[in-house]
Amino acid sequence: QLQLVESGGGSVQAGGSLRLSCAAPEYSYTINCMGWFRQAPGKEREGVAAINIGTSTTFYDDSVKGRFTISQGNAKNTVYLQMNSLKPEDTAIYYCAADPWSRCGGVRSLAPTNYWGQGTQVTVSS
Repeated sequence: QLQLVESGGGSVQAGGSLRLSCAAPEYSYTINCMGWFRQAPGKEREGVAAINIGTSTTFYDDSVKGRFTISQGNAKNTVYLQMNSLKPEDTAIYYCAADPWSRCGGVRSLAPTNYWGQGTQVTVSS
């Protein structure tokens, strides 16, 4: 059973930083692709970043390039999203997603997956 557990998030002022974590501690196999989506009130869910676990190839939405970094953790099936220079428009619920079998080809590769975290709120005030 693949269950994703998220942590991190919270409230920060513009220009600040936060780090999100996502793990699948009970999944025995190595997941191929993991990433993050976000959904702001009244907007569609959008891909933010994704990483191929085997190759560490990363993908980013243009809106976060240069500010966010997705990386693998030392523990199996763990990824982090380091968010720097946060802006009020980054305010959203952030969801971790995973595809155990397919590699990522872009930030939206994970959109069809059935494996999602519970979501964590990120609020950036001006």
